[in-house]
Amino acid sequence: MKKTSLCALAAAGLLAGGLSVTSASAADLGGNCCADLEERIAELEATTARKGNRKVSLTVSGWVGQQITFWDDGFETNQYVGDLGQTLASHVKFTGQATIAPGWTAGYVLHIEAFNQNSLGQTQDYGNWSGFDALQSYWFIRSENLGKLSVGRQSQASDNTAILVDGSGSLVPANWVAFDVASFNMREATTGANYRTWGSVGGCTGGGAWGDCNGMTQNVVRYDTPTFGGFSASASWGEDDMWDVALRYAGEFGGFKFAAAAAYNEITGGGFPNWWNQPGFDAPKTEYFQAGAYLQHVPTGLFVYGAYGNNDLDFGGGVGFESDTYYVKAGLRQRWTPLGHTVLYGEYLNVDESAGGFSGDMDVWGLGLVQEIDNAAMSLWVSYRHLSYDDSDLATLGTSVEDFQYIKAGALINF
Repeated sequence: MKKTSLCALAAAGLLAGGLSVTSASAADLGGNCCADLEERIAELEATTARKGNRKVSLTVSGWVGQQITFWDDGFETNQYVGDLGQTLASHVKFTGQATIAPGWTAGYVLHIEAFNQNSLGQTQDYGNWSGFDALQSYWFIRSENLGKLSVGRQSQASDNTAILVDGSGSLVPANWVAFDVASFNMREATTGANYRTWGSVGGCTGGGAWGDCNGMTQNVVRYDTPTFGGFSASASWGEDDMWDVALRYAGEFGGFKFAAAAAYNEITGGGFPNWWNQPGFDAPKTEYFQAGAYLQHVPTGLFVYGAYGNNDLDFGGGVGFESDTYYVKAGLRQRWTPLGHTVLYGEYLNVDESAGGFSGDMDVWGLGLVQEIDNAAMSLWVSYRHLSYDDSDLATLGTSVEDFQYIKAGALINF
């Protein structure tokens, strides 16, 4: 190839890559066009991230989500701007894989989350919980016939098991985790004093609140089976010490979409918060079962989603705590505008908890609307929730806590 042809190709390549050449710099190139371009190409090659032997793919994806929350705790009203809560917050995800042999691949996931005014940490005093976190960082080997083995920080088999079957398009703004109010305090009705946090109801100790107990990514070894007839299973183990199993199904028949999943996990090691401020606190043994199911009639868009969780804590010496969480959401998913599907829903959640002679009961109900914008890979929502709580200790004292209610409006855009 002639030198002038190489010069032309290099210049075209730089311009296609978004590098512009001003009139002044073009004049400076003069007769040394190719020498300067080759030097610039060498500089770019030295500073550009490579794919090693060029056999490993790289895909960058993620989303940005933010919302405005208007809340009323019975004594104070305010409005906050923040994100969607850790694990749902804005993030960027790097994934890739390479073919080892026919039917065998190896790959990786690096998932970085940027939480800004994390809604899980917001309180009546606002809070300022912001930062970056390696939500996932693991490698995997997958066989089409034998399944997938992955090692590193990732979602364990029971993480989000009951949540992820929700195919309504309203999963992010409406689910059974206390993303929006976990750190807000209940206010005692007569004095306004803080009683306990809304997120502590149900006693989740492995991440999560209300539902999805064991809801934070962990350093685990995980195995996933191939899918057979719509069924798949997973199992994982991680320190210190957790193991779990999960079973999933998804299928479509007679104009209906159906998905269901169930999981069980045990945790016997450390890393538990001391919810009850006990002296000499020792982490309990935790057993958690969860199940979720989603059914949608495709022609009409009518859907119903439900989830159940049982959380059982054993502190030893006959001291224990147990809670049952029920969640149901029903609504309509229809394409009424060229923008995308519109989702209308109503939801209800109940948590029933007990420990010795103590018992507590929380009710949450809400309404919401989600509008999808297909051309922008975007969802917008507005929703309302009302929370109420009573327990045997409050009844003994002849008092109660104020109800909590809030409206939120937000959006999430994928890339």
